[in-house]
Amino acid sequence: MVPSYAHSSRRRVFGPLFLPSLLLALLAGVWSSETRADEPAPLVKVLVTYHSLSGNTERMAEAVVDGVKTVPGTQTLLKRVGKVTADDLFSADAVVVGSPVYWSNMSGEVKTFFDNWQFKFGVFPEFKMKDKIGAAFATGGQVSSGKEVTMLTILAAMLGNQMIVVSGGGAFGASATTEGDSPGIDNKELADARELGRRVAEVALAMKRGASH
Repeated sequence: MVPSYAHSSRRRVFGPLFLPSLLLALLAGVWSSETRADEPAPLVKVLVTYHSLSGNTERMAEAVVDGVKTVPGTQTLLKRVGKVTADDLFSADAVVVGSPVYWSNMSGEVKTFFDNWQFKFGVFPEFKMKDKIGAAFATGGQVSSGKEVTMLTILAAMLGNQMIVVSGGGAFGASATTEGDSPGIDNKELADARELGRRVAEVALAMKRGASH
């Protein structure tokens, strides 16, 4: 015969209190999985910086910002290159740089901005910009005035810092022709700039989500 205390022990383990405990544990598992699914997307910070004298490159920069804002979970900072701080640069998940075309290349102010990455902000030897998203846009007076060269030199500086560069609004980035038959910035060029901002934000967000898993 089994001792009576053994039966009472089984009742204590498998008795009326066991099922509510099991249900609570299962509900806790469901709740935690639902909470994870409902967590907000990681916040992505996009720095849009530029040099502009006439205002044309500034208008493109503002359109890039508008494009970034169409993507949920993003935050934008718009600054002229000369105003960007080390914290602005290093806290950004993506950096979009715009320049007018000066003698078929980026302007001196934008070149100084990139030089400051090391001489002022000290990106090396840790490669502090590594794996951040980078993109470019440019404005130039004529159809063939060096806009592609300007964007490529901007992207080359980013690649030298081991950034991940993307395009949008054009083969190398967004661009605008501002003189001759196309004075100022037209709606198509602004749309290209917004498309660039949107794509940069989407890629940066995808990268951050992937890194968080």
